[in-house]
Amino acid sequence: MNRWSGVEEFVEVVNSGSFTAAARKLGVSTSHVSRRIDALESRLSTRLLYRTTRQITLTEVGKMYFDHCNNLIEKFAEVEALVTQMQTEPVGTLKITAPSIFGEKYIAPLANDFIKVHPKLSVEFHFTNDVVDIVHDGYDLAIRTGELKDSTLMAKKLAPRKLYTCASPSYLREHGVPQSLEDLQSHNCLVGLVDTWAFSENGTCVQFKPKGRWHGNSGSAVLDATLRGLGLAQLPDYYVNQKIESGELVEVLTEFHAPDSAVWAVYPFNRNLSAKVRLFVDFLSDSFSHHLPWLEEEHHDDAHHGETPNQEAS
Repeated sequence: MNRWSGVEEFVEVVNSGSFTAAARKLGVSTSHVSRRIDALESRLSTRLLYRTTRQITLTEVGKMYFDHCNNLIEKFAEVEALVTQMQTEPVGTLKITAPSIFGEKYIAPLANDFIKVHPKLSVEFHFTNDVVDIVHDGYDLAIRTGELKDSTLMAKKLAPRKLYTCASPSYLREHGVPQSLEDLQSHNCLVGLVDTWAFSENGTCVQFKPKGRWHGNSGSAVLDATLRGLGLAQLPDYYVNQKIESGELVEVLTEFHAPDSAVWAVYPFNRNLSAKVRLFVDFLSDSFSHHLPWLEEEHHDDAHHGETPNQEAS
């Protein structure tokens, strides 16, 4: 039995003052309202209303029952209004996970700008280089970089990303400039979070397993070691663009340039995506397309911003 059956009719009769007015408000017949309240009283084994031809009076039990049920209906209406609001404007808490350095440098400032114009929204960041289970851990959104793995999540491409293999001028003077992928075997490679390097050779993607006497899980630490002349590294554009432009680093193996990857927004599949996620992803997409310094002009037309189902970033 539906335990809610008859409750709405009962509350509306009390609020409206008559069965006829309540039926009109609910868009049903008077007999329907009467049957529902009769069934409710029968289920509760008590009388809630005294009915005469002139008026309706609550019993003592009916007064207590009405007070509680009326509060429940008001709360229910508030919840429904809140759910509707959440689909139209950003409210609540936006919980985001992102790679440490990239998230701190690029995502956090954009999120801060976003919540400034949406005062009903708060934000919670979690910066980590680990790939977390965003559904299990309750995240609304994850920022991923690189290639994507199959999953039940949705992904939206925010921007292109390039990988550069580079070294300091001092390292290259001492150890020589590699001319082929085979030459990498004789060089000290700085191994970061990703333990394989990607290259393109004759139109084919080639994976190289770097080896060396330096390992770490921080792109910033890899960059520092590279600048100090400790070896060769492969790093994303947002780490090395300015260093290459200034001459502090030199790109090598340019003819084997790694295939472009991307920056992605990843989020759980939901046919009715909340406004806070939908609008923030759109905001990121627009901001990344026009304002981030590593995006070259040629990429403005390349970056499609289509959604892809069943994808998760690596």
